[in-house]
Amino acid sequence: MSQLPAAFHRLPLAHRALHDVHAGRPENSRAAIEAAIAAGYGIEIDLQLSRDGHAMVFHDYDLGRLTDQKGPIQQRSAEDLMQIDLRGGQEGIPTFAEVLRIVGGRTPLLVELKDQHGQMGQADGRLERAVAQDLQGYGGPLALMSFNPYSVAALRDLVPMVPRGLTTCAFTEKDWPLLKADRREALRDIPDYNSTGASFISHAFKDLSADRVAALRGSGALVLCWTIRSRQAERDARQFADNITFEGYLPDIPS
Repeated sequence: MSQLPAAFHRLPLAHRALHDVHAGRPENSRAAIEAAIAAGYGIEIDLQLSRDGHAMVFHDYDLGRLTDQKGPIQQRSAEDLMQIDLRGGQEGIPTFAEVLRIVGGRTPLLVELKDQHGQMGQADGRLERAVAQDLQGYGGPLALMSFNPYSVAALRDLVPMVPRGLTTCAFTEKDWPLLKADRREALRDIPDYNSTGASFISHAFKDLSADRVAALRGSGALVLCWTIRSRQAERDARQFADNITFEGYLPDIPS
């Protein structure tokens, strides 16, 4: 397994970059990425797949919340998506390859591949292959993760030297109404940590006290968490986690 570089232990990670639409910095935008770098934070971003097989830096499956257009992102080409303005900013949706050029190794980059299957099952591997292609030659501190353990296993085989982890939570019915009950129950226990060669988890803040999280941390796993939105929440989280993913406030950067 590949371990996370030391910077992931120290620098708070800006959730979907240092976004603030009131300042013209939408989620996962170039402006938010540059702002996070300037402020000295690490960055967390999300990836979805375009129709023509490019990794795009975008969180949602549908365009509606973050842009003035609607429909699944997978039904649009990368060229089309790059022309669709992010709401609250003046730029289109970036590709992962472009974001790698922007970051250029200047700060840690935590990259979440969004589930392409719908039920956290075996997918076709197109997103994982696109990510592996884009990462060729990239030398900065970077780690990959996904809620879907099949995706993490695919990354293990495609880019074995890149640190990888699992995005995890309690998988409650309230938060995951479309996910089958037996799949929620299975994922809750994080059974794929060892088989995927993971070296960390990024766990939901409200479930950080779970016994399984403590057991993994005790066995050497680095525990990151999402999403911290206040200094008090950060103090609470750091009782159980090694680092945080944050938004909505500016945490201190340890010296």
